[in-house]
Amino acid sequence: MELRIIIQKLYKEREKLDAVIASLEQVQIAAASRVERVKKRRGRTFMDPKERQQVSQRMKDYWARRRAQRSSQ
Repeated sequence: MELRIIIQKLYKEREKLDAVIASLEQVQIAAASRVERVKKRRGRTFMDPKERQQVSQRMKDYWARRRAQRSSQ
């Protein structure tokens, strides 16, 4: 075989490998972003006592308004 033909075959093989590497990198990027989204959803957020008191007061006000509307109807 001529050296020129061998070089052409190697260039073609390199192009194929570059395409495979690029597609694997895309898969890796997609998998990494998916893992990040899953991590953000997990776990439970806790309220501090001040926030809990604010929510409690809002709900008391809400139910008081609902009771008042029902009794006025």
